[in-house]
Amino acid sequence: MRFPLVVAIGGLSLALLAATQATQSFKYQVHDMTRPQPAKVDPGAVGAPVPAPSDAIVLFGPAKPDLSAWRSGDGDAKWKVRDGMFAVEPSTGDISTRDQFGDVQLHLEWLVPVEAKVEGQHGGNSGVFFMDRYELQVLSSNPNVTYADGMAGALYGQYPPLVNACRPQGQWNVYDVVFRAPVFKDGKLAKPATVTAFLNGVLVQDNAELLGATAHGARASYSPHDPTGPIRLQDHGDPIRFRNIWVRKLAPRGGAE
Repeated sequence: MRFPLVVAIGGLSLALLAATQATQSFKYQVHDMTRPQPAKVDPGAVGAPVPAPSDAIVLFGPAKPDLSAWRSGDGDAKWKVRDGMFAVEPSTGDISTRDQFGDVQLHLEWLVPVEAKVEGQHGGNSGVFFMDRYELQVLSSNPNVTYADGMAGALYGQYPPLVNACRPQGQWNVYDVVFRAPVFKDGKLAKPATVTAFLNGVLVQDNAELLGATAHGARASYSPHDPTGPIRLQDHGDPIRFRNIWVRKLAPRGGAE
């Protein structure tokens, strides 16, 4: 007699989740310049690159000092490798991993050149997209000021970082991220994607529930998609540099046993 009730409750929870997503109200508009800026935190001096764990898939680093793990469209990645790092090659387009990922732990280091002329969203901009659609922003945010949901550590257009832990231009920034993919059931969202992120060792996203796929100037929303997808780095026309990138595939989220 209890089984039909469980099924009914499960169906109700899906309906409630969808209704909450559709009717949720927000205090601020997307990219609202009146939204308060997060407090600044000094993350300390740049440390040595973090070595990849034994079970990690190295996407770029000492063990893979080339872009063979990446592609541009259907061909080889067109960005430039030099001196143990690689840089966006403006106007060549984004690059994506050849492998597909769902739930992952990601480590990535990035730098905005000291000579870059940065103003707002221009001059020092890129992004890390999970599953080709959920963006964690890469941006020079010290001392550059932009809308809070578009600065370094932001889940673009959705959540500002808890604090601004970005280092100045010319210094390496470090992301350590746990991304949990959304779950769809019968074509509907059953569980949203979540992101926990550290910028330079400082917590900037705490199990944040994404509202949907990243959109510019519009509220995010979900559409059903495959359980895995590539990790993508954005060509925003600025020569951002990257190094020491690795991922660990994570087991699916489960309940207590």
